[in-house]
Order: sequence, then structure tokens, then C-alpha cells
Amino acid sequence: MLRTLTVRDLPASERPRERLHRLGAEALSEQELLACVLGHGIARESVLLSAQRLLQRFGTLRGIAEASAEQLSGVHGIGPAKAAQLKAAIELARRVAMPSTVQRPVVESPEAAAAFVRPHLIDKQKEHVVALLLDARHRLIRMSPIAVGTLSASLVHPRELFKEAIAASAAAVIVAHNHPSGDPAPSDHDVRLTRRLVEAGAVLGIEVLDHLILAGSQVVSLKAAGIVNGHPSQRGSRRRR
Repeated sequence: MLRTLTVRDLPASERPRERLHRLGAEALSEQELLACVLGHGIARESVLLSAQRLLQRFGTLRGIAEASAEQLSGVHGIGPAKAAQLKAAIELARRVAMPSTVQRPVVESPEAAAAFVRPHLIDKQKEHVVALLLDARHRLIRMSPIAVGTLSASLVHPRELFKEAIAASAAAVIVAHNHPSGDPAPSDHDVRLTRRLVEAGAVLGIEVLDHLILAGSQVVSLKAAGIVNGHPSQRGSRRRR
């Protein structure tokens, strides 16, 4: 059973924020770091207790990071506002970990694209649609989540993809999603969606280079299947000549 503890019960020198200022963030426990992000607790409950509940509910910091805002806000003491704070902190950490502009990798093949998206799609129980947003030289700007579907189908509209691409000033995109069933074969829905995205991209001047389907260790490129014309490496090489 959780023990009620307030930050004020602690000596001033042992409170999370004071410890961070005195010793640095690396000296804090996971519970203390979460408490600093959350800021304050709820009535008659310490923020440390809210942080402890998060760790007990999701097990690890990675578990917290992978939880949805709805799942986080369902923990007693969190709610929508604190869930938003957590998701924002997690996204900041993710962006800091991304390569700098100078070091941005070039995505030149389906295999390279799959290597970037696989960590975000592996072991998901629902279909997740993501997009790699690329500049004119096919250097990665960022990866953007687009939609989460059901176990049997993804619901994604072209505007959701191209809204992200336009905001990032992307010149090209590679779309990817997972098949939780373990079968990477494209469905009729996947084919229709890909063609819609290619057509919409042509109108907007943002090229859809490929649509990848990942299932376990397998990857299917709809470009290689002839549903999307050309290959990223071929198009990229023509641009650089």
C-alpha cells in the first residue's frame, strides 16, 4: 500500500528541486525526476506519491514514455494537464536525441527507412502509422506519428500526413505502418491508401517515396511492388547530379 508523503515532510535539502539544483539532475531518482516534471501534487497528496503511482502502473520510464496521454491521465493524481506535461517532456527528450541538422542521415533505401521506424512500431498491438519527413536531398527532418488504428485497420486521411509534412517544410515523405497480425502482405486498404497519398502529394508538390509495411522482422515496400513509382535511392541520385 502506498504511503502518504508530502514534500514538506522532507528536510529542505532533500526535496527534489533543491537536490536537482545542488547535485544536478543525474543525482535524482526516477521518482524525483518525475516529481520535478509534474511540479506539484493534488490536494493532501505529494507529487512524489503521483510519481510513485506512475512507476507502479507502467513499470519503467520507458513504459511511461510509451503510454498514451489517456492512459497517463487515468492514474490518480495525474489528470489531463499533468499527462500533457509528461508527454511534452518525453517529446523534448526524443527531439534532443535526434541527429543535429548537420548530421541528419540520408534515407536512401527501404531498408534504411525501416531501420528508423522499426523501434517505434515493433510489438505494437494496434496499427500505428508514422511518416519520415525528408528534405529535398532526402535527409531526415524527423519522424512523425500520423494515426493509430484498430487491430484490423488503420484510419488515416491524407490531410493528417501532409499537415505534418507542410509544417516541417518537407519535400518528400516515406509512410510506414505495422501489421500486428505478423503478415506483412499489403491489404486492399493499404494499396488504396497509398495511391491516395501519392495523388495528394503530387498536387501539393510533396513526393511520397514509399509506403512500408512492417511485421516482425519482415518489411514490404509498396514501391518495390510497383504501387509507388521509383525508388528513393534512384530519385535521390538524380537530384544530386
